[in-house]
Amino acid sequence: MMTTLPQARSRSMRLSKLLTILILIVLLPACSTMFGKRENPNKMAVQQLYTMATKALKVNNFSRAENLYTRLIARFPYGPYTQRAQINLAFTQYKEDKPDDAYSTVHRYIRTYPAAKDIAYAYYLLGLINFNRSGGLLSRLFPVDRTERDQGYAVQSFDDFSQLLQRYPDSRYAKAARQRMIWLRNGLAKSELNTAMYYYQRKAYIGALHRAIYIVKHYQRAPQIGDALALMIKCYEQLGDQKLAKQALQVLKLNYPNHPYFKNPKDWPHFQSMWWHLIPLFG
Repeated sequence: MMTTLPQARSRSMRLSKLLTILILIVLLPACSTMFGKRENPNKMAVQQLYTMATKALKVNNFSRAENLYTRLIARFPYGPYTQRAQINLAFTQYKEDKPDDAYSTVHRYIRTYPAAKDIAYAYYLLGLINFNRSGGLLSRLFPVDRTERDQGYAVQSFDDFSQLLQRYPDSRYAKAARQRMIWLRNGLAKSELNTAMYYYQRKAYIGALHRAIYIVKHYQRAPQIGDALALMIKCYEQLGDQKLAKQALQVLKLNYPNHPYFKNPKDWPHFQSMWWHLIPLFG
C-alpha cells in the first residue's frame, strides 16, 4: 500500500518531535549543572565551604569571602578549617575597610590559638590594621599632614608591632614591622614637636619643655631630636634656668652642630603667620 504525501509529512513531523525530545533529555542534566541552582553554603561540608571562601579571597572578592568564612565559623566552631578561616576572615575584613571588626577578629584568633603556626602573622596584622587606619576623607583627597591629627591609632600600631618583635624577633614579618615602626616613630615625634611648638608660641613654656623632653627620651634617632633639644634650650632660657639651658646647648652642639638654631638663636624657632593657617589646605 502506497503512502500518501500527507501521511509522509505527518510521520516526518512525529520523528522530528521524538528527536527533539531525545535531545532535550540528553541536554537537560548538563544544563542543570551549568545553570541550575547555586549550591547552598549552609549545606556544604566544611572543606567545600572553606575552598569556596578561599577561591573568593584569591580573586579579591572580599565581600563574598567574608560572608563565607563567617558562615563556616558559625557552622563549624572547631577544627583546622575553622582556625584558618578565622585568620583569613580578619584579613578580608581588613581589606574591606572594617578595621574594628578585623582588629576584634585577630584578637579572638590570638586568644583561641596562641600556639598557631601563623601567630606571628596575626600580631603583624594587628599592627597593620591600625597602621592603615584612614585619617578621614580629606586626607584621602589631599596631602594632609597626619601628624597634626590624633595619634591614638599610630601609638597602638607601634605597640602592636613592638609585641611582634618582642615575641617573634626572627619571624618573616619582623623586618617589615621594624620599617613601619621607624615610620611611626618619626610621625609620633613630629606630632609631639608640633604640640611643643604650639605651646611655646603661646608662651606655655613648661608644657613645651615637657613635650620636648619626652621626644628626646622616647623617640631616639628620630629626625625631630635636634629641634627638640633646641626647643629645650629656648624653654629653659624663658624659665630662667641658664644651667640646664647650657647643658642642652652642649648636647645640641655635640650631636647636631649644623642645626638651624646656631645661625640665629634669637630668631629660632621661626613661626609662620597665623593668617597662613587660614588658607585652605595649607594650615
